[in-house]
Amino acid sequence: MTAQTAEQVTQKGKLKPDDEKLRLRREKEMQRLNEMYIYEKEAFERGYEIVAGMDEAGRGPLAGPVVASCVVLPKYCLIEGINDSKKLSPARREKLYDIIMDKAISVGIGIVDEKTIDEVNILNATRMAMKAAVERVSPKPQIILIDAMELEEIDIPQKAIIRGDSMSISIAAASIIAKVTRDRLITEADKKYPAYGFSRNKGYGTKEHIDAIKKYGICPIHRVSFTKNFTM
Repeated sequence: MTAQTAEQVTQKGKLKPDDEKLRLRREKEMQRLNEMYIYEKEAFERGYEIVAGMDEAGRGPLAGPVVASCVVLPKYCLIEGINDSKKLSPARREKLYDIIMDKAISVGIGIVDEKTIDEVNILNATRMAMKAAVERVSPKPQIILIDAMELEEIDIPQKAIIRGDSMSISIAAASIIAKVTRDRLITEADKKYPAYGFSRNKGYGTKEHIDAIKKYGICPIHRVSFTKNFTM
């Protein structure tokens, strides 16, 4: 039996090396997505028909709002590449944002501004944003998968999942919607307040940002309760 070239094997119907690599990558991705769908599947098996995921973005920055999102995806909707928004590049988040908005049954977004954050504290402001996001979802969710915390303010069954944005597709979808929404808002603010580099730091306490606060003081979208150590 003579040795066969890779080309001859391919001609007999077997996959080319590059095609085989692609197949293996897709299999691995499908396995990852199925693992991220365990909580949704469990909820459907328990009889829930409208399963939502919820997450927030912007608890830590020195400026801008906190944003929450509540997302209801169709049953068995596995979106390739979806993950915790913090693990994705800005370009990938933007692309997935459009896919999620296109595929979702409903998306609710809640935004609580920096002045309210100063008045009620960031934890309560986050809860307010989440409540607003849920109230904007229609049809009303029958159960909410939520990243780490539960909301006493809403009368819907909830399941808090530690590291939920990495463990649940629905929560990951919500994390992407919240993150992209907030990033767009703070990037727009950069046009009005260019000294602070908001388009780069998204309001977080980078050295560049803190140095700008010390030099210029705070602007109207800064959280006073978060920046007082830099303005004394």
